[in-house]
Amino acid sequence: MNMKMKKIISIVLLAIVVISIFGTTVMATEPKGLKDVQGDTIGTNTINQAGRNIVSILQAVGVVLSVVMLIVIGIKYMMGSAEEKAEYKKTLMPYVIGAALIFAASIFAQIAYDFFNGWSA
Repeated sequence: MNMKMKKIISIVLLAIVVISIFGTTVMATEPKGLKDVQGDTIGTNTINQAGRNIVSILQAVGVVLSVVMLIVIGIKYMMGSAEEKAEYKKTLMPYVIGAALIFAASIFAQIAYDFFNGWSA
């Protein structure tokens, strides 16, 4: 494919993205409740509580896995030779970044939720 064709395709794709982002209309109303399988109405508080439960379970599992992985890497580091220690030092930095993201994600999500919860249309 020559350069001119690549530019044309890029411009067309960019135009499609811009049109799809800015050219849509959203019509929404305040939810009065959803129906569950039995036909009973579920309020938004029930859905919010279910979401909070799922997030708290995922957070707990992430924290436990982070601590277990830190223990495993620490034991391997203590028992390893000089070459293995150098290898574990390389794997430690991505682990620390991932663990920090797991611990901080819930805090940032809670801050954003509290910030936007008071807003109304």
